[in-house]
Amino acid sequence: MKLVNTKEMFKDAIKGNYAVGAFNFSNMEMCQGIVKAADLEGKDIILAVSAGAVRYAGVNYIVKMVEAAAMESKVKLALHLDHGDSVEICKDCIDAGFTSVMYDGSHLPFDENVRLTKEVVEYAHARDISVEAELGILAGIEDDIEHEETVYTNPQDAIRFVELTNCDSLAIAIGTSHGANKFSGEAKLRFDILEDIRKELPEYPIVLHGTSSIDPEDVKLINQYGGDIKQASGVSQELIRKAIDLNVCKLNFATDIKLAMTAGVREYLYNNPSETDPRVYVGYGTELVVKRVRTILKNIN
Repeated sequence: MKLVNTKEMFKDAIKGNYAVGAFNFSNMEMCQGIVKAADLEGKDIILAVSAGAVRYAGVNYIVKMVEAAAMESKVKLALHLDHGDSVEICKDCIDAGFTSVMYDGSHLPFDENVRLTKEVVEYAHARDISVEAELGILAGIEDDIEHEETVYTNPQDAIRFVELTNCDSLAIAIGTSHGANKFSGEAKLRFDILEDIRKELPEYPIVLHGTSSIDPEDVKLINQYGGDIKQASGVSQELIRKAIDLNVCKLNFATDIKLAMTAGVREYLYNNPSETDPRVYVGYGTELVVKRVRTILKNIN
């Protein structure tokens, strides 16, 4: 099956009151595990790679890997650049075969974010590629992106931003965060921001980053077999469901995938210290990725 952009995915999700899962990967086995889970659940998904992953693996390696996955998959797949940190990397990914890109100018002044996002949108739309933008800043660490505190999205700025840029979806900050420790104390999200945006943009695709649930079993396995993950906490299914009811139609999952793969590899190598074949121990981790992604897909659809 040919790779698709995200426009129809999001229309269907808003109409059906569910969210499309965007799953970050950084190697072949993660990609295979995510796609296998999507096929088993019969759910269309977005395969996402960060700018750091593009630099790590190379844009052409990533495109060919995902094109191969799409040829064998029964569901629709989109290939998405997550947190593109320059106009140039967005254009490079579009030219290489990505079907969706995110330009992240959230750290810039509003007018500069608008200007650069518009440049990406114009380039992408001429090639039938979807564009996600971001307004507001998530706390936490993902690749080389690090922010200590959340800067909540201003609803009126969000409405103006969409009108000025014509971006296809907008990632907003309502209290989720990157990484394995998303909340200190009780989990709280600013649903009033979502409600205000939905009133003005009732059918517009809204995106939440940093929505991994942080399965305690994966954290337990990592720590049991030599890891050191402290104070891990994620986003509950109750909060996810409420966000979907307010038109969030794309949810990003990166940490859950990393934890599942790491847990599997650590457990296998601890119990099989003489094993040297990466196909074996990484393959064990891949099965945990399949399990985790299937659970996520059941919860968001």
